Amino acid sequence: MARIGIFGVCGKMGARIARLALKDKMFSVTACIENKEHQMIGSSLGKFLETTGADITIVDDIKKSNIKEIDCVIDFTLPAGTIEHVAVCEELDIPMVIGTTGFDRDSERKIVTASENIPIVFSPNMATGVNVLFNIVREASRVLGNDFSIKIDETHHIHKKDSPSGTAKMIARNIEDACGKNPYIEVFREGEVIGNHGIIFSNEYETLEIRHDAKSRDVFAAGALKAARFIVNKPAGLYTMADVLGFKK
Repeated sequence: MARIGIFGVCGKMGARIARLALKDKMFSVTACIENKEHQMIGSSLGKFLETTGADITIVDDIKKSNIKEIDCVIDFTLPAGTIEHVAVCEELDIPMVIGTTGFDRDSERKIVTASENIPIVFSPNMATGVNVLFNIVREASRVLGNDFSIKIDETHHIHKKDSPSGTAKMIARNIEDACGKNPYIEVFREGEVIGNHGIIFSNEYETLEIRHDAKSRDVFAAGALKAARFIVNKPAGLYTMADVLGFKK
């Protein structure tokens, strides 16, 4: 059983992760952390989720939890908060799963540096299907890149702060690594769309389109929990969902 702490437990992703973990015998939620201004500080996770069997108290500092009962933490918050959490987890020697996006290069370097001392899974998208898509796009770019134009389109909900998304940037990076092209990214923000990504390879003779559409945030939550099970007892280092899923490099 993996004993997990959740940063941002009252957020959209944090709550999804908590709900899935509570239903899975492979996990125990042992720490719930939120912003100190949140109205649920001091209340139980069960009260927030309106469920039974979740008596863990929501706190504003992971150090107020029983550190010895945390095997790893999952963080889907905001870049500034995540970087603070990284420093604390490095101090406390707690493995991390980071799904937060929108980091600048300096912040990414801080995560890389911290991974020299603790194991960290860091991925812009925890969905299994998206990580399979990364591999497919890399191979398609290797084969088609010289003779096809390549475009990425991505659609997310209107509340998403980073644009393009971390996933779109990762797709672009895979394309560039495979064929040297820097693809155009077309960004859409519509309603409550969870996350749709398409890659279009086209020339005068044919068009190939590869797509992934997320139907529920649970796809990211399930991936994060898979990453949490993976990272427990791993040596210090920076890991990705490719490592979690066992893709060959």
